[in-house]
Amino acid sequence: MNLLRLATCLSLLTAWPLFSHAAPLLKSGDRIVLLGGTLIEREQVEGYWETPVILSASFPVTWNNLGWSGDTVWSDSRGMFDPPAKGYERMLEQIGQINPTVIIIGYGNSEAFNGPGSLDAFKKQYAKLLQDLKGENRRFVLLTPTPMEASEIPGQSPEQQIARASHYNASASQYADAIAALAAETGATLVDLSPAFSPASGDLPMTDNGITLNAFGYWKTGQLLSTALTGSTPDARVLPAPTMTSVSPRIVSEDASPTERLRAVIRDKNELLFHRWRPQNFTYLFGFRKHEQGNNAVEIPQFDPLVQELEARIQSLKPAP
Repeated sequence: MNLLRLATCLSLLTAWPLFSHAAPLLKSGDRIVLLGGTLIEREQVEGYWETPVILSASFPVTWNNLGWSGDTVWSDSRGMFDPPAKGYERMLEQIGQINPTVIIIGYGNSEAFNGPGSLDAFKKQYAKLLQDLKGENRRFVLLTPTPMEASEIPGQSPEQQIARASHYNASASQYADAIAALAAETGATLVDLSPAFSPASGDLPMTDNGITLNAFGYWKTGQLLSTALTGSTPDARVLPAPTMTSVSPRIVSEDASPTERLRAVIRDKNELLFHRWRPQNFTYLFGFRKHEQGNNAVEIPQFDPLVQELEARIQSLKPAP
């Protein structure tokens, strides 16, 4: 396993530091939005990025996750039954409703599969996205793509698995360079997630299938993100999931630590936010079939006070340092 991790991860260990700003990025009352593809969407079921930040910050901040599996800087996934441009428009509308002060953007993983030939188009659209997301005193955090681990694939030898991951990582490293250049050009904070995959991390896999982070992967990358956002060492009370499952257990035992109880409420809050911004019957409420049940769309904002209640509970459950 060490050989596999060494061969597949070294290609994304870049020359820039873990994050480009040493001072704390967050301020009291910040409204944070997570925007991106699968990497972002799946984080909401773990809370391993939010929990250490909540514990390390001496003031309250709120989080909204607008991730969408398989999404790109063109909003390919968000269009659903409409063209991507419509999904892009809806995304900007949601950003406007939340009016965040900080946007954490995680794109590049899906796009890297297209190879270097699509790199210029990616950078151009990413720059447009940043321009379209601009707001008064709004700050941006750009995440690099996470590397691919060699994973078992039926009919492929370990050597073929390593070659596949190395090929992808060579492309992903170029997309990471493009994102780093955009961060430098726009003054955004860059957070490189690849060091979480270094061989020094141990033998535990970070992913389920080579590229989709598991619970441990989110915990490990969350340590880097927390440091970048707060400027301090991550809270040692946030412990990784005890198992290697795709998602850490949702049920909190009676003897769970205060930190785990806090993370459980964060996950409950994230579930409400998912339904707030991505209702399962979206097509009937807001899409081409809204003439049938669109009158029920007025109920969606009713999630807001429920979310606010859990936000207040999160602050009340925050254990003392």
